[in-house]
Amino acid sequence: MGLFTSINIAATGMSAERLRTDVISDNIANASTTRTQEGGAFRRSRVVLTQRSAGIDWRTPFTPGELDRGVGSGVEVSSVEKDNSELRLVYDPTHPDAIKSGPKAGYVEYPNVNIVTEMVDLISASRSYEANSSVIQGSKEMFAKALEIGR
Repeated sequence: MGLFTSINIAATGMSAERLRTDVISDNIANASTTRTQEGGAFRRSRVVLTQRSAGIDWRTPFTPGELDRGVGSGVEVSSVEKDNSELRLVYDPTHPDAIKSGPKAGYVEYPNVNIVTEMVDLISASRSYEANSSVIQGSKEMFAKALEIGR
């Protein structure tokens, strides 16, 4: 394990949480968008994170030498996916995007964005970002103390 490994790991977490915050902000901003360029109502997006590793099998014990091969090397964004859950239907026949015919005539499809869920996710992302920032600050303080011992 290198000297700056903890900072690199925390930096990957901060980067991932920043993207998560951006995606959540986009969801909140489009919570009432009934028409997109792709057609239809806006669909909520979510960030999928995976562990960064160098192909190590976590089911078997590992040796300290394996730490240099990637165990605990942070996170990465594997994808940003659209949530395909049901859209919210609101009856408003005067709305320009109301469904014109069929059993859903007069209903408007609104995004599947729940503001409460988005705010909880936003708080979670913010706290995760702060935790990673604290790891970096703690590492910096540890390095400073190590340098003082050497004097």
